[in-house]
Amino acid sequence: MAFEPALAQALEHLFTEERKVRSFQKGAYLFQEGEPADDIFWLRSGKVQVGKIVPDGRELTIRVSKKQDMLIEMTLFEEEAVYMMNAKALEYGEACTVPRRFLENLLSSKPELMVHWLRYTQTEHLRTQSKLRDLVLNGKKGGVYSTLIRMGNTFGKQTEDGLFLDVPLTNQEMANLCGTSREVVNRLLAQLKKEGVIKMKRNQITLCDLDYLKREINCENCPIDICQID
Repeated sequence: MAFEPALAQALEHLFTEERKVRSFQKGAYLFQEGEPADDIFWLRSGKVQVGKIVPDGRELTIRVSKKQDMLIEMTLFEEEAVYMMNAKALEYGEACTVPRRFLENLLSSKPELMVHWLRYTQTEHLRTQSKLRDLVLNGKKGGVYSTLIRMGNTFGKQTEDGLFLDVPLTNQEMANLCGTSREVVNRLLAQLKKEGVIKMKRNQITLCDLDYLKREINCENCPIDICQID
């Protein structure tokens, strides 16, 4: 999610000044749930899925982060904070890192940035609410359709065929995002493909009829900042 200009500039300066860069391979974990939360991450390249393992062993993906997104899966201003999510790379990439206390000191010393930070966290809260609303009100079908819409808003590139989703996801990874099973995702995607709503080539999806998906879940046309998957 994009930060307000003043906050974005301050954060970029914070990470650039520290100049610690960490590369990661596809499938590697930047951090895992329960580990001490010593560092925060700013993605320079690559895509990272953020999620957790639920008690029955299933994997739930909360979002997919991309270039210029920040990973702060912890509670700030705590003595012994731990990561509350897992961060797993979907492809090769690089991330800048700084100690958690650097961000805490920055926000504490500049009240105007703290205000921007609160606005950012409020928007993140609204995003989470909208995802839960779609899952609860529209069930598995709504979860899949709304996830496709959010992916289009986040990773979509306009082509002659429609909105190409520039992020390769297996059906299992898609299911993790939707909070459902791979079998449900397989069935719903196959149905959408048959009806010409989407096109699929390997793990790549093109949304040919975005309006159809919106009608099916009674889309409320939330602001673009809210209807995102990152």
